[in-house]
Amino acid sequence: MKLGMYGGTFNPPHLGHLCAAVAAARYLELDELLLIPAGIPPHKQLSDGAPDGVHRAAMCAYTAEQASLESGIPVRLSRMELERTGKSYTSDTLLALREQYPDAELWLLMGTDMFLTFQNWHEPETILSCAGLCAFGRSEKDTEELFDVQRRCLSERFPGARIATMVLPNLVEISSTQLREALPEGGGGKYLAPQVYGYILRERLYGTKLDLKRLTLDELRPVALSYLKAKRVRHVLGVEEEAVRLAERYGADVEKARVAALLHDCTKKLEMDDQLALCERYNVELDETERGEIKLLHAKTGAAIAREVFGADEEICGAICWHTTGRANMTTLEKVIYLADYIEPNRDFDGVEALRAAVYENLDRGLALGLRMSIEELEERGRPIHRNTREAYEYILTRIKGD
Repeated sequence: MKLGMYGGTFNPPHLGHLCAAVAAARYLELDELLLIPAGIPPHKQLSDGAPDGVHRAAMCAYTAEQASLESGIPVRLSRMELERTGKSYTSDTLLALREQYPDAELWLLMGTDMFLTFQNWHEPETILSCAGLCAFGRSEKDTEELFDVQRRCLSERFPGARIATMVLPNLVEISSTQLREALPEGGGGKYLAPQVYGYILRERLYGTKLDLKRLTLDELRPVALSYLKAKRVRHVLGVEEEAVRLAERYGADVEKARVAALLHDCTKKLEMDDQLALCERYNVELDETERGEIKLLHAKTGAAIAREVFGADEEICGAICWHTTGRANMTTLEKVIYLADYIEPNRDFDGVEALRAAVYENLDRGLALGLRMSIEELEERGRPIHRNTREAYEYILTRIKGD
């Protein structure tokens, strides 16, 4: 097994870090990669007002998820340096990893500056006895000629050292220092993964001071995405796209459709205990079916978060609340979000094209087909069907017959 380690202060982790992790993982053909934020970095002090380890770990976790999606290998956050007392020496970290993974081929990833000063690190010989070095250039100035000089010097000083160098494709030339300066002024977002940027905004890190109940759509989007697992981001953006098309076609409020779409799955990743805790916190009433089906809870807790955290109005909250089960006599916006969730462009299941065609021919007939398909799927899987779904289906059939 080839295991990579990519450490740093990650204050904050930006697209340069993300691109480097993905490119190095592919170049080395790693089986797994660890992102390891430093607790107390030995080579430099954390900036004044830097987020604590909890926040930096959270941002690295988002980055790891995205890197895993893009690289196709497991990329995980490791808190080992945050949990260790004293300075975060790489030699200590690699000795611990060597003990944990005795048969693994370890690789230490680093940028140009770190590579060019590696001989001055704490216990470089220990590091090289445990792992190979993979250095990557993160700017146009980082040429192979520059790498070659240092590679030969290290090989002479540390015989047997494994050293690989590469120049990154799709260079992202930004530093964490520049980002920290830009963020309080409303800049820097384009250099951050959307979930990382959203987390910074909602936690008011680096001098950002947004009011979550008064966000523009452009501000809400990354904040909403920061509530998701990386693999769900594509779906939520697809629902937003579909909801806009349906709202425009059937006369619903387009901006409210965007907000509801962006927030409809904001609690989807939470486990049952956390879902129930939110229900208790926000006085969300649950019936017996809902208490036993975690899939049903996220719609209700999501509506509560939309209302209490983001100040969404009742029309938006209703669309979020009913996007899983539906209900009798749904509003147009509720129908739009229910169906956008069902037929967004990334959905691929038997019958989805027929459902899309029905929805765009007639909203109510499309809703009837969607509800029927949902009921049939639940019956096939032996899952309980919520009474609101049956009532929604019976109501819309009666309405269609009445027309």
